[in-house]
Amino acid sequence: MCGIVGVVSNAPVNQLIYDALLLLQHRGQDAAGIVTQLNRKFFMHKAKGMVRDVFRTRNMRSLPGNCGLGQVRYPTAGNAFSEEEAQPFYVNAPFGIVLVHNGNLTNAHALKSELFSADHRHINTESDSEVLLNVLAHEIGETTRGLPLTPGDVFNAVRKVHKRIKGSYAVIALIAGHGILAFRDPFGIRPLCLGRGDGTWILASESVALEGTSHQFERNVEPGEAVFIDLEGNVHSQQCAENPVHNPCIFEFIYLARPDSVMDGISVYQARLNLGETLAKRVISTVPPNEIDVVIPIPESSRPSAAQLAQLLGLPYREGFVKNRYVGRTFIMPGQSVRKKSVRQKLNVIASEFKGRNVLLVDDSIVRGTTSKEIVQMARDAGARKVYMASAAPPVRFPNVYGIDMPTPQELVAHNRTVEQIRELIGCDALIYQDVDSMKKAIGSLNPAIKNFDASCFDGIYVTGDITLEDIIRLNASRVVVDEAAEDNSRLALPNHED
Repeated sequence: MCGIVGVVSNAPVNQLIYDALLLLQHRGQDAAGIVTQLNRKFFMHKAKGMVRDVFRTRNMRSLPGNCGLGQVRYPTAGNAFSEEEAQPFYVNAPFGIVLVHNGNLTNAHALKSELFSADHRHINTESDSEVLLNVLAHEIGETTRGLPLTPGDVFNAVRKVHKRIKGSYAVIALIAGHGILAFRDPFGIRPLCLGRGDGTWILASESVALEGTSHQFERNVEPGEAVFIDLEGNVHSQQCAENPVHNPCIFEFIYLARPDSVMDGISVYQARLNLGETLAKRVISTVPPNEIDVVIPIPESSRPSAAQLAQLLGLPYREGFVKNRYVGRTFIMPGQSVRKKSVRQKLNVIASEFKGRNVLLVDDSIVRGTTSKEIVQMARDAGARKVYMASAAPPVRFPNVYGIDMPTPQELVAHNRTVEQIRELIGCDALIYQDVDSMKKAIGSLNPAIKNFDASCFDGIYVTGDITLEDIIRLNASRVVVDEAAEDNSRLALPNHED
């Protein structure tokens, strides 16, 4: 999960890209980068940290030009602690290309060998995004073979890229002297949309980056589609996948995206309201509403679901936790001990909302269970008589390989455990989960054109059809290295300002 943006304009774009990255900050806090182009020359600045910390006035002044890219990074592959992994990535041939990527390539390991032995290209980092860039650069070179670049050449290259790479990818690339290319994987797993303003075209991961910068949302980039915007602002597009299907990541709507975004025709906020409605039915079948005194959300993504649930059950809705926005999401913290330690730094209870009451805590999802266990204990310490917990998402039982940091089964509290076993581990008096079919119907009803979602972390079905047990084991092995490094460095994730 990362946030990406690309702009072609008739005015300088550095401030616009910066503003768009601020609006996408929730999608990644590890690193940020911007590249711009002026007279065929690229100007780039990238570093670890939040957008506001990476870019100072001197950095912004060194980013001239009327087109450019930006990215906020949340690492799921590669070395999470190396500044070399920050995007954009650059290759000088053909033409000069810089690229930003949101997603995760599941065959990056095999592609590295191909690039070295067959394509004679060098990969200098562990990032799958650098692999993707070199595959794209190779295919553009093969297509043009020294001739001037045309939109048709670009689309032919993307067709070849689709055939070579597997996994999830939303990509924006800047080709020196020509324009911006954007494309999306044939399953549409990761989001990408197109907007326009006065003399400006903008591409971004979420619609909020368009609307928040005073641009008009035009449309989503379709699964498998490529969009090429030349430096004069002419837009060319073409479907480049043989059999595209639309299976967007359902976890985007549950947790990752901002509630004020509309993704693939679905309001994220309304999706979370719908999840609250279906969750209410599950609660009634487990805990009689007259045994619940108050409904309390666990900030912040769960608020719409919790409010809707409380209204349907006729129960008071209260804020019982205050979030310190300067600690960060425990979900994306790399080390388990660091994650556990930060929970009480991140949340503080309003004791009066718990004392002597039976409380129903509502969370958007339960991934590792570390946060949930600590929060249940915090509620008891504040004087709650009984603590019930409800999750707007089903149990997370399977690794995610498409760009969300939950690849290791052993880290998932629901993996090979029953709901009762999870309840005992978390320590609550009752545990209520959403079910998979209800989740899909609740969100899918908002756009009937979408027939299915990538819900692999819930149902174990990998929509790309290429994931094997060996792939899972290999991804798990690389994840252990990252987590051990996290423990050694006692590293805290950077702050998150929006959920």
